[in-house]
Amino acid sequence: MMAAPAHPRDVYQLDGQSAAEAAFIDALDRGRLHHAWLLTGPEGVGKATLAYRMARRLLGARPELGLGLLGAAPSDTVSRQVAARSHPDLMVLERLTDDGKARKSIPVDEARQLPEFFSTTPAISPYRVAIIDAADDLNVNAANAVLKTLEEPPARGVILLISHAPGKLLPTIRSRCRRLAVPAPGVPAAAEMVERMADVSGRDAERLARMAHGAPGKALQLAAAKALEMDDAANDILRTLPKIDEGALLAMADTFRGAEGMARFELLMDRLADQVRIFATQVAADGKQSPGLDRWAAAWERLSNVSGEVEAVNLDRADAFWSVISDLRAAAKTAI
Repeated sequence: MMAAPAHPRDVYQLDGQSAAEAAFIDALDRGRLHHAWLLTGPEGVGKATLAYRMARRLLGARPELGLGLLGAAPSDTVSRQVAARSHPDLMVLERLTDDGKARKSIPVDEARQLPEFFSTTPAISPYRVAIIDAADDLNVNAANAVLKTLEEPPARGVILLISHAPGKLLPTIRSRCRRLAVPAPGVPAAAEMVERMADVSGRDAERLARMAHGAPGKALQLAAAKALEMDDAANDILRTLPKIDEGALLAMADTFRGAEGMARFELLMDRLADQVRIFATQVAADGKQSPGLDRWAAAWERLSNVSGEVEAVNLDRADAFWSVISDLRAAAKTAI
């Protein structure tokens, strides 16, 4: 398996987000810098990378024009301190622990450290900066702790909140932030980036970019997770329906054990759901209406939810897999 993408704090190049960077620089240069910025957009478009670029600028890193509007030299003292997680004026709240493991949410105890962090003046920088990656990962108590800091804006302090689904945040959090849209650059740009940064051919890079809906970071994550292999497996399953290769499916079900198996299961369900959605959408666009279309729609809904159901109630992944296969076979047997 290829290496996972670098952590955003270690990324110094960001393509396709010059408009967002220009909006931030304009506010900074005009002395209209808001105390809280909500970076919104699909997962994998570079919101966290942008947040670290904003943070380096606020912390006084030397600009590097060859790396974009908010580019900073990796060799700069600020950049090195941020990369080493040792900068005294930067606080980061995230699900990842120091050993790289992901927690279910950002603990409230860590969120409650924000007021103390902002209660003192910057140690060595123009500003004190906090990055919350992502605000979606705050539990209710942690979100309320963050809200208290937003309600009392710190002097020379800036909070950068990242959100993939801002509609799910507390309205009071959204209302106290300036929103900065970070859109997906699109399939061609994402494919070019994947081909440049990963050992992937042009055609496969475009496939990954389409799976990621034009989000380059997500496409790189999919490449590292061997999403092309799962996409091929999903295509093989759907292509032969209602017939199945029981031996091949039994072997596949055996690979769903353990933590890595859960990742494979989720990825296969996602690829099946995406291909079923495309198929059903095409059928509907052709103006065909029948019970078969309803079956495919129901199968898509099941595929979209099954990974969450498995994790929520600890269902056996192999049993869930065979249940999904049964639903797909039933849909395929119904003439459209």
